[in-house]
Amino acid sequence: MDKNYRALELDKILEMVAKETTCEDGAEMARAIEPVHTAQEARRLLEETDTAFVLMAKFGAPSFYGMKNVTNALRRAQAGGGLGLRELLDIGGTLRAIRSLQQWHGKNAGMHTVLSPRFDILAPNKALEEKIFTCIQSEEEVSDAASPALASIRRKIRGAAARVREHLDRLIHSQAHQKHLQEAIVTQRGGRYVVPVKAEFRGEVPGLVHDSSASGATVFIEPMGVVELNNEIRVLRSDEQEEISRILRELSGEAGGFADSLIESYQYAVQLNVIFAKAQLAYRMKAVVPEIDEKGRTDLRGARHPLIAADKVVPTDIVLGEGFDALIITGPNTGGKTVALKTLGLLSLMAMCGLMTPAGEGSRVPVYRHILADIGDEQSIEQSLSTFSAHMVNIIRILEVADSGSLVLLDELGAGTDPVEGAALATAIIEELRRKGVRLACTTHYAELKSYALETDGVENACCEFDVESLRPTYRLLIGVPGKSNAFAISRRLGLSGRIVERAGELVSQESSSFERVVERLEERRRELEGELEAARKAAQQARESMRQTEAKQAEAGLRAKREIQQAREEAARIVQKTRQQADALLNELDELRRRENKSLSAEQKARLRAGMRDLESSADPVAKRNQEGYRLPRDLRPGDDVLIFDIDKKATVLEAPKEGQVLVQAGIIKTRVQVGNLRLLGEKQREKGRPGRTVTKDVSTPEATTSLDLRGMNVEEGLLEVDAFLDHAARAHVPQVTIIHGKGTGVLRAAVQRHLRRCPQVKGFRLGAYGEGESGVTVVEIK
Repeated sequence: MDKNYRALELDKILEMVAKETTCEDGAEMARAIEPVHTAQEARRLLEETDTAFVLMAKFGAPSFYGMKNVTNALRRAQAGGGLGLRELLDIGGTLRAIRSLQQWHGKNAGMHTVLSPRFDILAPNKALEEKIFTCIQSEEEVSDAASPALASIRRKIRGAAARVREHLDRLIHSQAHQKHLQEAIVTQRGGRYVVPVKAEFRGEVPGLVHDSSASGATVFIEPMGVVELNNEIRVLRSDEQEEISRILRELSGEAGGFADSLIESYQYAVQLNVIFAKAQLAYRMKAVVPEIDEKGRTDLRGARHPLIAADKVVPTDIVLGEGFDALIITGPNTGGKTVALKTLGLLSLMAMCGLMTPAGEGSRVPVYRHILADIGDEQSIEQSLSTFSAHMVNIIRILEVADSGSLVLLDELGAGTDPVEGAALATAIIEELRRKGVRLACTTHYAELKSYALETDGVENACCEFDVESLRPTYRLLIGVPGKSNAFAISRRLGLSGRIVERAGELVSQESSSFERVVERLEERRRELEGELEAARKAAQQARESMRQTEAKQAEAGLRAKREIQQAREEAARIVQKTRQQADALLNELDELRRRENKSLSAEQKARLRAGMRDLESSADPVAKRNQEGYRLPRDLRPGDDVLIFDIDKKATVLEAPKEGQVLVQAGIIKTRVQVGNLRLLGEKQREKGRPGRTVTKDVSTPEATTSLDLRGMNVEEGLLEVDAFLDHAARAHVPQVTIIHGKGTGVLRAAVQRHLRRCPQVKGFRLGAYGEGESGVTVVEIK
C-alpha cells in the first residue's frame, strides 16, 4: 500500500472491511482496495455501497456462508481429474451459497439496482448441489443413497459381518474355550474378525494368527470357521471402494462440466461479499454517502475519525477549497490538530474507495489524483536522519509529485530546527505548494504562519479549541480563528510561580504580545457570539416546540369538538326517533279507536296531528339551529326548485308550492315539510345570498345509506312511491338487508307493500319481523 495512505491509516479501515467479509478471497479483495481517481468511478462505487446499505436496511443482509475458493478443484475436474470428498463438499457449499444469494435477491429486491447485474450473473445448479449432499455425508463417508449398488454392497457387508460375529460369539461363550481366551470379546485385526487367545493355548483354537500383544501373552486368532466369511467381507470392501471411486468420478465429471459458470459465479459472489461488507461497516460507523464535488471543495459536517471509539470521538466540521485553498491549523499539543488532519485525509480516501464516511448529511469531498501526507515523527537511525531531516525528505518527495489535483497534509511543518529559520522555510514551502495549485492543510506552532494566514488571500487560520480552566482540549476545529498557545495560562494553572510567568511575558517580543492579545480578544468575542448563537438556537427550538404543541392542541380540540357535535347529533336523532315513535303510536291508537266506531279522522284533523308531531320533534331536538342571518328568497318557490335546508345543511327538491309558511320538500329518500324561512334557493353555481364566500351548486350528493323506512301515516300510493325510492337507494348503497315499517293497523298497507315487493327487481326475499323486530308491523327485506 502507498506510504501516504498508510500514514493516514487507510490500511486499518480496509482491515475493518475485511473482517466483515465471510470468505478468505473476500477478505483479500477488501485489503487490496485502492482509491479511484475520477469522480465518475467514485460515484459508482458509492452508489453500489449505498444500494447494499439500503437493501440491508429493508430486507436484512444476504448470507455468504459456505463460500470457498474451489477454482483449482474445478479446473482439475474440468481436465478429467477426480476430486476428493472435501473438495466436492466445498463445491456443494459454494453452490448452496450462490443459490441462497440469488433467491435473496429475487425475493427481496424486485426493483432493478446497480447490483442487479452481478446477481443476475450468478448461476446456481441445484441439481448438482443436491446430488453432492445426497451422496456425501461428510468428508469421511459416502452415503448409502449415493447409488443402489453401494447400498447393496454395504447391506451384504453388514450381513456377512453379522454372521461372523454370531459364529465368534458362540465360540467365546462356549465352555470348551473359556479357559483358552484372554477375554471374551470379538475384535478386528487388519480388517478381519479375530478373538484374543492366551499364548500358551494358541494350539487349542485352530485358525490363523494375525497379531500378538506387546507382551506376547495374547495372540489374535481368526478361527478357521470364519475365514471364508472374512474373505467375503474383504472382497465386498474392495467392491465398496470401487463403487465409491466411481461415484466420486461421476460427481467430479458433473462439477467439471459446470466449472466455467461456477467459477464466474463465485467471483461475482466475492465482489458482492465485499460490497455488502462495506455497507455493514457503514452501518456500524453510522456513516453516510458524501457528495462527490468536482470543484475541489471539501465540506465535512460533524466528521468523526473512524478509528477513535464512538464514545470518545468528538465530531468536527472541516472546510477546505471554498474561499481558501490552504488551512493553517494551530493550537497546543494533544489538542486534536493531527486528528483533524488525519480525518480530512482519511475520509477523502474512504470516499475514493467507495466507502461511506462517518460524517453528517450534506457532507461533500472531492476526488484527488494524489493525497500526500507527512504526518508523525519518522526519525530514522539507520539512515542517520533527524526528525527535521526525515520531514524534509518527505516534503521534497511531496513537492516532486504534487500538482493541481493533489491534497497535501503536513504535520508540524518546519518543526525540529531553529524557530526563525523553520518558520521562514515553512512559509516558502506553503507558497510553493500553493503555486502548484494543491489543496493544503498543515499544523504548526509558529506565530509567523498565523500572521501569514491573516495577511494572505486564499489562506485561512484554524485552531483546535482548548479549555484553559479544565486544562483539556475540546477537539473542536474552529475555522477562521488563529490558535493560541496558552503556554503561560497552562503553566500558571499547573502551579508555576506567577513571578516566573510574568518574567516570561516580559521577555516575549512586543509584536508577539500584541498578536497574542488580538488573538485572545478574538477568542473571547468568538465565545460570546457562539453563546449568543446557541441561545438563539435554543429559543428557536423552544418556539418551534411551542408552535408544535399549540398546533397539536388545536387539532385535538377540533377533533374533540367534532366528536361532541357528532354525539349531540346522534343523541338528537335518538330523541327525535323516540318522539316520532310515540306520536306514531298515538296516531295508530286513534285510528284504531275510530275504526272501531266506524269513523275516521278528517284530513284536517290528521294535518293538525302531524303539525303537532313536528312541534314535538322541534322541541325534542337538542341541536341548536343555524342562524338565519336575515336571508330572503329572491322569488316564490315552485315545484322542482333545488333548495338548501339551511339548519341541517342538506340539499332538497321542492315538491309542492308553499302553504301556510311551509313547503313539502324531498331530501334524498325523505319527504318532509320545512319552514320557508329555513330554505335557500339554489342556482347553477350560484353563491348563496346573505352568506358571502359560500358557493353551492345543483349537484345532489349521494345520501347516506339507511336501513329502515317508516310508512306509518301514509296511504298506499304514497307508501309505494317511498318504497321504490328507498329500495333503489339501498341497492345502490349495497345494503344487504332493510326494514320497512308499515304498522299493524288493518293490514292494508302491509299487504300492498308485500305485493309490490314481489315485483321489485332489487328484492331477493322478504319476511315479517320476528319477536323483538316489530313482528307483523314490519317487513324485513333482503336486497340482491
